[in-house]
Amino acid sequence: MKQIFSNAQVLIPGEKATRPLNVVTDGDRIASISDQAPSQDQKNIDCKGAILAPGIIDLGVFAIDKPAFHYGGVTRAALMPDQSPVLDLPAMIKHNASEGKPDLWSHPLAAATKGLGGTELAEIGLMKQAGARAVATGRNWIADSGIMLKLLHYCRSLDMPVIVHSEDSGLTRGAVATAGETATRLGLSSAPASAEALAIARDIALVRESGAHVHFRQVTTAQGLDLIRQAKSDRLPVTCGVTPAHLFLSDIAISDFRTFAKLSPPLRSEEDRLACLEAIKDGTIDVISSGHDPRGPEDKRLPFAEAESGMAGAETLLALSLNLVRDGLINLSRLFELLSATPARILGLEAGQITKGFEADLILIDLEAPWQVDTRKMTAAAGNTPFDKLPVQGRVRAIYKGGKAL
Repeated sequence: MKQIFSNAQVLIPGEKATRPLNVVTDGDRIASISDQAPSQDQKNIDCKGAILAPGIIDLGVFAIDKPAFHYGGVTRAALMPDQSPVLDLPAMIKHNASEGKPDLWSHPLAAATKGLGGTELAEIGLMKQAGARAVATGRNWIADSGIMLKLLHYCRSLDMPVIVHSEDSGLTRGAVATAGETATRLGLSSAPASAEALAIARDIALVRESGAHVHFRQVTTAQGLDLIRQAKSDRLPVTCGVTPAHLFLSDIAISDFRTFAKLSPPLRSEEDRLACLEAIKDGTIDVISSGHDPRGPEDKRLPFAEAESGMAGAETLLALSLNLVRDGLINLSRLFELLSATPARILGLEAGQITKGFEADLILIDLEAPWQVDTRKMTAAAGNTPFDKLPVQGRVRAIYKGGKAL
C-alpha cells in the first residue's frame, strides 16, 4: 500500500530551506514529492509540521549498535573492517551485511589488506562480489607505499573507493595525544599534528599516480585540510570527513586525564579545531560521521595511556551537528549533504536524499527539542562520550526504514 507523509517540512536536495510538501512512498521507494492532498488509497502519516529529512548514513562505524542508531536517526552504517575476525573474506562481508536487517542496513567495508596487517592485499574483488561497496585500511595507515599504490590501482580498476586512516605510524607509534602544551603538562607521550599531514601528502601523491578515489575518513588538522583543499582544486578524486568531537572539542578536553576524550586521531589544538569548522563552512569537508565506537569500563576506566581510543557517537551525531546550522556556518540542506547524501554517493547507494526513486529512508526531526547527553541513559552498547552532561537541541521523533516505521 502506498503511504503519504503529509503536513511535513521537506528537505529537498540543493534547496536552502525546507518546503511544505507531501512525500509518497510505494514499497521501500519514494514514489513522488508534491503538494497534492492525500487520497483514499494512501495511508496518511501526518507529520504535524515536523521536518522530514533523509535517514543518516554513518560512514565508518566500529560496531553495529542498532538502539543507538535508531535513537540518532541512522538508517544505514558503513562498518569498518576492524572486527573480530577482520572483514577480509567474502564470507565475513556477507555475514555482516545481514546484521541489523531489515530495520538497519549495514554496509561492511572490505579490509584493504589481510588481517589489516598492511603487507598483503586482501581478496578485494571477491569481497566486492559479496557486497562490499568500499575498501578501508581500518584504524591504521598503510606505511608501505608500494602496497598502497598497488591497492589504489586495483581499487581504481574495480571502481571502489578506498577509505583511509591518516596518521604516519612512524611518528604516532606509542603516542596517546597530540604534541603541545596539554600533552606536555600531563606528561603524556605525544606525536606532532604533522603526522596527519605527512600521511595525507603521501596518499594524495599516490592518488595522482593511480586515479583512485580516496576518502580520508578523518582530517583534523589545518595542515591536512590545506592539502585536501589543494587536491580538490587540482580536481583529484578525493573526499574527506570529520566527527563532531574534532569540531567541538580541543585537546584541553583531556586535561583531567578523561579517557572518554581519548580518540583516534587524538584531539587537536584549538587552532586546528577552528580550521575544521572553517573547512565545514568552505566545503572542504564532505562528510560528518559519528566514528561510533562504544567502549565499556574494561576499556576506558584505565590510566589514560592504557585506555582504548574511541567514543560512542551515533546518538549525539545529529544534535551536535545541528550546532553548525545554529551558528550560521551552514544551512540545514548542506548539513544533510554531509550526513546523508555524500556518504550515499561514496558508497554508490540510491539513498541519502529525498528524491523520487530513492530508498524511503526517512526521519522526522524536532529541531528545538531540548535534551541532555547523559552517559548513564544512553542506548548505545556503552556510554563513552566526551559530551556527558552537555545540553543539546534536536531529536529524531520518528524513523522509517524503507518506508516502514521503526
